[in-house]
Amino acid sequence: QVQLVESGGGWVQTGASLRLSCAASGRTFSRYNMGWFRQAPGKEREFAAAISWSGHNTYYADSVEGRFTISRDNANNIVYLQMNNLKPEDTAVYYCAADSRLAVLVSTAVSEYDLWGQGTQVTVSS
Repeated sequence: QVQLVESGGGWVQTGASLRLSCAASGRTFSRYNMGWFRQAPGKEREFAAAISWSGHNTYYADSVEGRFTISRDNANNIVYLQMNNLKPEDTAVYYCAADSRLAVLVSTAVSEYDLWGQGTQVTVSS
């Protein structure tokens, strides 16, 4: 079973950058499509970015397209989320998630991801 641990969150000002990391245990990590999701206070968890198991295909929510970059290092079992030009509306708890179904297509749906980390808080002040 893969376990996920996020790190890299923090408090920053508008326009700043942060890089989130998700360290995964388990030998099957490299076979899973991975995603980053976020949940702001009082709101539902939403999709931010996803990457195929190979790293060749990436997907982004419209709200982060052009500012966030998802990547992965399968040799070291890590997924990253580089976040640039942060805005106050990016404030949320960010979760790393794995789709262990070995799906061919990368999903952007919360319900399709079955392994989750504990989350890391990102706060962007204006």
